[in-house]
Amino acid sequence: MQLSRCTLRAPKRGAFGHRRPARSTRCVVVASTRQDVLLRSLSEAAEVSVMVVDGTQFVAEAQRRHRLAPTATGVLGRALLGAMMMGAFRKEEEQVQVVFQGDGPAGSVLAIADTRGNVRGKIDNPAVDPPLRPDGKLDVGAAVGKGVLAVVRSHPLQPQPYTGLVPIVSGEVAEDLASYLVDSEQTNSALGLGVSLDRECRVKSAGGWMIQVLPFCSEETLARVEANLQALPPISTLLNEGSSAADITARILEGLGVAPDAESIVPTYGPCDEETIKGRMLRVLASLGKEEVADIIRTEGKLEVTCDLCAQTYLFAQQEVDSYIDSGRDTASDFFPEDDCNDDDEEEVAEGQPAEAAAVAE
Repeated sequence: MQLSRCTLRAPKRGAFGHRRPARSTRCVVVASTRQDVLLRSLSEAAEVSVMVVDGTQFVAEAQRRHRLAPTATGVLGRALLGAMMMGAFRKEEEQVQVVFQGDGPAGSVLAIADTRGNVRGKIDNPAVDPPLRPDGKLDVGAAVGKGVLAVVRSHPLQPQPYTGLVPIVSGEVAEDLASYLVDSEQTNSALGLGVSLDRECRVKSAGGWMIQVLPFCSEETLARVEANLQALPPISTLLNEGSSAADITARILEGLGVAPDAESIVPTYGPCDEETIKGRMLRVLASLGKEEVADIIRTEGKLEVTCDLCAQTYLFAQQEVDSYIDSGRDTASDFFPEDDCNDDDEEEVAEGQPAEAAAVAE
């Protein structure tokens, strides 16, 4: 018996009677004072593992950095929340990349998370904002479209990353990630993700939960969890009402008890390590040569490079680039290893897939 896969979406944005902003409207981000938290708990009998994340702050930060339209905020926000729960509390230095390669107007959507709750991501089209669904909710599925979901797990001690591919089921993110966990990692799981915006398109709440059934879980426990999920309101509704991660965990495990000694971390959105990313940016700039760098400065008046994932912009002086070139350091290869902030992340996902994973996507 499989635990039902549940996808929770953002609440209806028309609840306050406001009109949808024009497509060119950018969201004004005013973060709440609530601190983000990712909480992992077990049921008293250690049959079920539950993770609950309140990621309102870091989703708002992603919205601010990437200047996301409303639906783009929902798409990237859900991907970031899901990747964080899939990557947290695992082996030290392990990293997970979640890539949605859909045919919708959002383009490619990338989220990268590590075991400590650090998460970054990007969406090809930050202005994507299709019409609302008939029920008045953000049409995340239409923005993502159909295609392939790729999940890459990597660790410095592994000879190569593990990559799994599954078809995008709905484009609503939570259902797709649950499908991946069941089909590719054989983990009986359910996920709920939600991003709620206020009438000014600010992130009002963002969070999610992930349930994993552990070995020797009884049918009675499984039935109780499923019943609890059926009665559980959307995650964004719970957060808007003031529920904490511990409160939501207690509702999911109602009747089963929550084991003591739950683990928690404070998740954050970027930025990338400045020293590391600036060094790699210098290698790219140096590969252009002194003359082209000088021409860019003459034409643009400055030399700046922006990281795709954290959206942080760095300024470089011509003398800084020239000195790097004169030092004779490598400028021709290996600009960005697999965990860097760059567009090559998607290309790495598409190469060297296991035969059985590639067959799923056909």
